[in-house]
Amino acid sequence: MVKVLIVTYYWPPAGGPGVQRWLKFVKYFRDFDIEPIVYAPKNPTYPLEDISLLSEIPEGIEVLKQPIFEPYRFAQLFSKKETKTISKGIIAGAAKQSFIQRLLLYIRGNFFIPDARKFWVKPSITYLQKYVSEHKINVVITTGPPHSIHLIGKELKKHTGVKWLADFRDPWTTIGYHDKLKLTKRSMQKHISMEKEVLNTADHIVVTSFTTEKEFRAIAAETPISVITNGYDKESIPETVLDTTFTISHIGSLLSGRNPKNLWKALYDLTEENKAFSSAFRLQLVGAVSNDVLSSIEEAGLSDFLVLKGYVPHTEAIQIQRSSQVLLLIEIDSKDTRCIIPGKLFEYMVSTRPTIAVGPKGADVSRLIFETNSGIFFEYQEYDRIKAQILEYFVQFQEGTLASHVIGIGKYSRKELTRAMTNTIKAMVDDE
Repeated sequence: MVKVLIVTYYWPPAGGPGVQRWLKFVKYFRDFDIEPIVYAPKNPTYPLEDISLLSEIPEGIEVLKQPIFEPYRFAQLFSKKETKTISKGIIAGAAKQSFIQRLLLYIRGNFFIPDARKFWVKPSITYLQKYVSEHKINVVITTGPPHSIHLIGKELKKHTGVKWLADFRDPWTTIGYHDKLKLTKRSMQKHISMEKEVLNTADHIVVTSFTTEKEFRAIAAETPISVITNGYDKESIPETVLDTTFTISHIGSLLSGRNPKNLWKALYDLTEENKAFSSAFRLQLVGAVSNDVLSSIEEAGLSDFLVLKGYVPHTEAIQIQRSSQVLLLIEIDSKDTRCIIPGKLFEYMVSTRPTIAVGPKGADVSRLIFETNSGIFFEYQEYDRIKAQILEYFVQFQEGTLASHVIGIGKYSRKELTRAMTNTIKAMVDDE
């Protein structure tokens, strides 16, 4: 039995996508002769919580916890609302940022490098050094963001000689919000230096997208890198019934940059041109939505069709995915977001509901959507194709034939992805 220590900031009751990846690996590791031990903060400041995820932790899994100091608690003295918004990743455009938000972003970017969880690094190293040695851990796995977690793995490898796998759910210096942190040149150079050291020190790097793999190979040519995407699980939820309305739903946070104005315009124009569409259409947003996006939707004339659900537990989110007629996947229109393949894409695939995705040119999600026949991908500047596709879906809805016909998605099941991760881990152990 191979013993792995997983160092993660996000662990149930944390909600949101950050917790799903390693919760699911832990769920299936024992099927492949891997014994996982989890190390997580004892008193974290999670922007979202979902206590339903606690039930997914396998019985008998050892979860180690140590206290963490987080400056977010002090930042809340300035503005609790602004602090919570930033911690969720919802950052307004520069022109709409308040003085408090600009100040908090500057402090976050330049005083807490690589991130505000940096104060957990040293005490964690002190605590885990002894644990790794005494319990004969074969591989330490760190997963980020927050990327300060990788500094724990780097030091454990240095002091104990343990094999270290660094898992990047998102990139580091090219992550979408980095340019909003008001970094000085000196601060940016620190990030670049830390990133390079982590990538070149790890025994193996795992990334979730093809673009990130290419970027990292340019930085760390000698380090083995694998792409293991996020995926879907076989959820045990009550049978769902399709909405009787033509509901187009987006599940997850809509940041300020995730704002496809041509999509909003196409939807509005269809409500004006087609009475049946206007009567049946609903735009449902599940999760946190930035004020910038809400303003754009209202300015487009869609207020009467808008349904805001807010954050819901993961099981309810799955139900909404399966009951909606069409699902939206929206990413920021930037070259830095081409690498993002959100976990919900794979959940969308198995919902049998077609996906309309909008994102930057060359996005990795476009490749996956095409390969699996799970929907259609559009770039931001498109209008006519978006409008025509929505109308085509609406006609199929009226005829009772609307559904996606996905192919080749079995390799994206959480169990098969765990098999791939297991093969990577065991290869590392065999190299000893």
